[in-house]
Amino acid sequence: MNQSNSAVYGLGLIGAAIYFISNATTFWLVILGFLKALVWPAFLIYYAFQFLVK
Repeated sequence: MNQSNSAVYGLGLIGAAIYFISNATTFWLVILGFLKALVWPAFLIYYAFQFLVK
């Protein structure tokens, strides 16, 4: 990965972590939110395909 791709992924990671963790109500949901933030591109592609197929 080059530096610009790393920067975009890093900013996405931070944004996803803030989103998922801010919606968490328990400690384990915070941990799950952080893990989800690590794989945010997979969620993006999944929901994009779900939207396009309808």
